[in-house]
Amino acid sequence: MSAHVSFLLEMFCETLRMIYLGCFLLLCGLTHVMASYPIWWSLAVGHQYSSLGTQPILCGSIPGLVPKQLRFCRNYVEIMPSVAEGVKIGIQECQHQFRGRRWNCTTVNDNLAIFGPVLDKATRESAFVHAIASAGVAFAVTRACAEGSATICGCDTRHKGPPGEGWKWGGCSEDVEFGSMVSREFADARENRPDARSAMNRHNNEAGRMSLNDNMFLKCKCHGLSGSCEVKTCWWSQPDFRVIGDYMKDKYDSASEMVVEKHKESRGWVETLRPKYNYFKPPTERDLVYYESSPNFCDPNPETGSFGTRDRICNLTSHGIDGCDLLCCGRGHNTRTEKRKEKCHCIFHWCCYVSCQECVRVYDVHTCK
Repeated sequence: MSAHVSFLLEMFCETLRMIYLGCFLLLCGLTHVMASYPIWWSLAVGHQYSSLGTQPILCGSIPGLVPKQLRFCRNYVEIMPSVAEGVKIGIQECQHQFRGRRWNCTTVNDNLAIFGPVLDKATRESAFVHAIASAGVAFAVTRACAEGSATICGCDTRHKGPPGEGWKWGGCSEDVEFGSMVSREFADARENRPDARSAMNRHNNEAGRMSLNDNMFLKCKCHGLSGSCEVKTCWWSQPDFRVIGDYMKDKYDSASEMVVEKHKESRGWVETLRPKYNYFKPPTERDLVYYESSPNFCDPNPETGSFGTRDRICNLTSHGIDGCDLLCCGRGHNTRTEKRKEKCHCIFHWCCYVSCQECVRVYDVHTCK
């Protein structure tokens, strides 16, 4: 079969798939998902993600791609596993950062909108998820390029500058500009509407990517006899993604509330955002922005996507949001004892192993009523 015929066949299958998907969403009352969600995030969960290492990606099978994303996928299909991996680590980091909060970044199984209706509103939570996912894509693509996993990219040789005293350039500086470009071209492709939500998503996506630039550091390795460090080579490296998560969580806590303004341009009515409060410092391009209030997430609510906090484990000694008073929304908590087997009385034996006994310890576990 010729390449041209194969391309036409794939386009035909893509058209049928999108017609089926559109009918499914219409029948389920989920047409808003297409506008509110980058539902291609579902590539990072479920069976599609687990098969990335064994099967080639079929761009036409990824749900929710707009034409620009579909073209990008077909042109750069070898880096699409890294795109999926980036969304995956973004979701995992979100769940770590919010593990002690009323909304804990729960994903929904068997749903194209993997966070359910939570991200329908332009809240702080939406701002954080878009930022951390975009940062994750840039991070994973950058790392894959430095590791040689893709042939279309590699190390950064452009922004080295003169070496410092006692060291020289070496190793592989990670090309965060390329990773950010991939994230920008792919993740922002659907955010081209002249409405406030697209403006918010574009801003927060870029803030997430900029967090990588802001946290790059010089990593060095010593060379010489017996580790004497006679020669030291250094290169630019991304930090552990946990650093990015901590950084973006601070941005979440200090996110700026905006208001929507409408004005007419040659292309029609356009919505833009401006700070709601003039007496606060206006947000920079590195800050997160939102314009709708979050639900309290205390009780289950299918309309907002809240699962509530009943049966969530809380910290009895904490006065923060993870404490039983706040996390349980004033409903009180239950306490049960739990036995856990742990290693104990460990002894180091020369040379070279450690032997341990197994102990049973009893813990109090507190859960919200």
